[in-house]
Amino acid sequence: MFVTAYLAFVVLAGLCVTLEITARRLNSSQATQTAIANPAFRQFQKLFLKAYLLALWADWLQGPYLYKLYRHYNFLESQIAILYVCGLASCVLFAPVASWLPQFLGRRQTCLLFCLAYSVCCITKLSQEYFMLILGRVLGGLSTSLLTTVFEAWYVHGHVDVHDFPKEWIPVTFGKVADWNHGLAVGAGLLANLFAEWLGLGPVAPFLLAIPSLAACAWFVLSEWGQEDRQKGASGDKNGPLLNPLNAPKMQMSTWARFWRSCLDGLRCLLSDRRVMLLGGVQALFESVLYIFVFLWTPVLDPHGPPLGIVFSCLMAASMAGSTLFRLATSAPYRLQPGHLLCLAVLLAFFSFFMLTFSTVPGQPRPRESLLAFLLLELACGLYFPAVSFLQGRVVPMERRAAVLAWFRLPLHLLACLGLLALHGEVSGAGAGEAGSGTRHMFAGCAGMMLAALLAVVSLFTVGRNDADLRLEGTKLEGEI
Repeated sequence: MFVTAYLAFVVLAGLCVTLEITARRLNSSQATQTAIANPAFRQFQKLFLKAYLLALWADWLQGPYLYKLYRHYNFLESQIAILYVCGLASCVLFAPVASWLPQFLGRRQTCLLFCLAYSVCCITKLSQEYFMLILGRVLGGLSTSLLTTVFEAWYVHGHVDVHDFPKEWIPVTFGKVADWNHGLAVGAGLLANLFAEWLGLGPVAPFLLAIPSLAACAWFVLSEWGQEDRQKGASGDKNGPLLNPLNAPKMQMSTWARFWRSCLDGLRCLLSDRRVMLLGGVQALFESVLYIFVFLWTPVLDPHGPPLGIVFSCLMAASMAGSTLFRLATSAPYRLQPGHLLCLAVLLAFFSFFMLTFSTVPGQPRPRESLLAFLLLELACGLYFPAVSFLQGRVVPMERRAAVLAWFRLPLHLLACLGLLALHGEVSGAGAGEAGSGTRHMFAGCAGMMLAALLAVVSLFTVGRNDADLRLEGTKLEGEI
C-alpha cells in the first residue's frame, strides 16, 4: 500500500495538470477577461484571497490525521464516532449563529473570531482528555460554520456595496478560490505527511501547523481589511459592530425578527417548488454520505500501512480532476448539461460504495480496491459540487438562497449523525469476530442512500425536462429543432 499510494499520487497529479492545461485553453469568458483587466478589482481580490486562502489552508491541514490522532490516544472506534457526531451536531446548532454573528459583531470581527476559535480547537488536540477533545470538536463546528459564511459575506459586501463592481465578476473570484482550494488540499496532505510521518512528529503535528496560518490570517484581516474599511468608511458600513449601547436591545430584536422571517421564506420556497425540494433531497443524501466517508476512510486503509497524508492528497487530486472534467464537459466544444453530469456523479458514487461493500469483508480486506473506490468517490465529488451549485443558482432565488441552503443542510447533518450513531451502536455491540462488519454494513447503507439520490435526480429530470433554467444557456430544449 505504501508504493500504491505514491504511484497513485504521481498518476493523479499528472492527470490534473493535463486536464487543467486543456481546460484553461477552452475556458476564457468575456467577464473574466474584463475583470482581470481592472486594477482596482485585482487589488481588492488579492486582499480577500490572502486571508481566505490562509483560512482554507489551516482547515485542510486538519483533514488527513484527525481519526489517526484519536486512535493514537487509544480511543475506541465507537468513542471516535461520538466525537465526529459532536462536530456535526455543533455545525447544525451554530449554522444560524454563523448567519447572525456578522450582523451583531460585524463581518471583520467575526472573521477574527473564526481565527481565534479554530486556533483553540487545534490546541485542544494536545490533550488526551475526552472532554477537551469534545470541546475541540464543538469549536471546530463553530469554526466550520463561520468559514463557509462570513468570509464570503465580507467579500460580497465589499464587491457590491463598497466598490460597486459588477455582480457578474463575483464568480471570477470564487472560481479562483475553487481552483486554489483543490491545490491547497493536495499540498496540505503532503505537508501533513512530511511532519507527521517523515519527521516522526506524530499525528498532532498538522494541527499545530495550522495555528501559524490562522494567526497570519487574523493579522491580514486585522491590518489590511481594517485599512480597507477605514478607506471606504464613507460608504456607511465599516464592518464594525452594528449595535451601540443605546439601541442594542431594539436592534437585537430586529435582527432576530429578520432572521426568523428569512428562515420562513426559505421554507416556503423549498415547499412551493418541487425542483428545489428534489435538489435539496439530492444534496442531503449525497453530502451526508460524504460525512460518513470522511469518518470511515482512515480505519479502512490505516491498518495496511499507507502514508495517510499521501492518501489524502490522492483523494483531493481525484476531486480536482473531477472538477476540471466538469469545466471541460460544459465548455463550448462539448456543452454537456450540468444535470446529466450530476446524474453521472451520483452513479459513480453509488458504484464506489457498492465496491466497498465487497472490498471490506471482515477477514478478507482488499485495501487496493478500497482505495480505488475512494478515488472514484472523490472524482464523483469533483463533478457533483459544481453541478449542484449551477442548479441551485438556477432554481433557488438569490434573495432566499442562504435560507434555503440552511434548510438543505439540516437533514444533511441529521442523516450523517444518525449514520455515525448507528455505526457507534453496531461497533459497541459487536463481538471479536464481528469488528469489521459494522463498516461493511455502513457502506451498504451508503450505497442505498446513493440509490435514493439517483432516483431523486431522475425525478428532477422528469419534472424539468423542458425547463430552460436547468440547462446551459444557448442549448436547445427537448423537442426543439
